[in-house]
Amino acid sequence: MASSSMSSKSSDSWTAKENKAFERALAVYDKDTPDRWYNVAKAVGGKTEEEVKRRYEELVEDVKRIEAGRVPFPKYKTTGGSGQGNMTDEEKRMRNLRLY
Repeated sequence: MASSSMSSKSSDSWTAKENKAFERALAVYDKDTPDRWYNVAKAVGGKTEEEVKRRYEELVEDVKRIEAGRVPFPKYKTTGGSGQGNMTDEEKRMRNLRLY
């Protein structure tokens, strides 16, 4: 990812707390929400509209790569059951995100 001269370290790195706030804001402010990126940035705190929009676009591209099979599926140790119980919290969040 190219960074502009206006980017700071904080704009390129996201804490777990910011990521969680970002995910929650995406669930609240869908694509039809007026001023979506302003509202998402406000909910996250410490990020600009451009930063949250860029984060979303990166997330969409990641999902596209995964769905296209360009990201190898990790080899998890299974302990039986349906398999969903073995998903990491991050995988569960990604599965529940509504990007479109």
